[in-house]
Amino acid sequence: MTPVLLVDDDRELTEMLALYLAREGFCATAVATGEEGEAHALSGAYQVVVLDVMLPGISGIDVLRRVRARSQVPVLLLTARGDNIDRIAGLELGADDYVPKPSSPGELVARLRAILRRVQPQAASDNQALDAVSSGALTLWPGRRQAQWGLATLDLTGTEFSLLEALTRQAGQLVSKQDLSLNALGRPLTRYDRRIDVHVSSIRQKLGPRADGSSWIQSVRGMGYMLIVE
Repeated sequence: MTPVLLVDDDRELTEMLALYLAREGFCATAVATGEEGEAHALSGAYQVVVLDVMLPGISGIDVLRRVRARSQVPVLLLTARGDNIDRIAGLELGADDYVPKPSSPGELVARLRAILRRVQPQAASDNQALDAVSSGALTLWPGRRQAQWGLATLDLTGTEFSLLEALTRQAGQLVSKQDLSLNALGRPLTRYDRRIDVHVSSIRQKLGPRADGSSWIQSVRGMGYMLIVE
């Protein structure tokens, strides 16, 4: 059973979700406030967190900000349908994905499984675990989900790692947003979907600028992104 934390003050909803998740191989624990959510998320007891944006006390966005300062535990946000501001803010703060409320339990489970596939190292032989993907000063070990930029370790979320891996495997080539969405998010890109753009922006900040001040990840308007090779 995969331990999942539900942070939502709608007790009827969390009880229903907990029952559904149990049938799908998850063991859910529910808390109702932001303060409880922060403490539980930082406990190390959960493989993924489902976090509602609208909470009593501190908001879900503030909980996410505090959790990301200390942990890279995967976080799936529950946002009000059509509330793009909270969605983008959450992604910029390091949320792995979001689901609009109301949504079906089946969609929630599908998103959770997609996140877990991105963040959990796949079973591999010792040689496969050591296989690296590299471009210039950037080296990634997909089997261990670890990344290094020069001599520094990159602190990436699971989604950021998957995106950077896809770009690194095709370094110097344009990769479409549709391909990035399929590889990193596990689903087709939808119209007006800005997930890829926000995650790439976060990766750019972590890589820092090139010597001339430009970005290591170049964008081609309306088409996709390319990791610069030097």
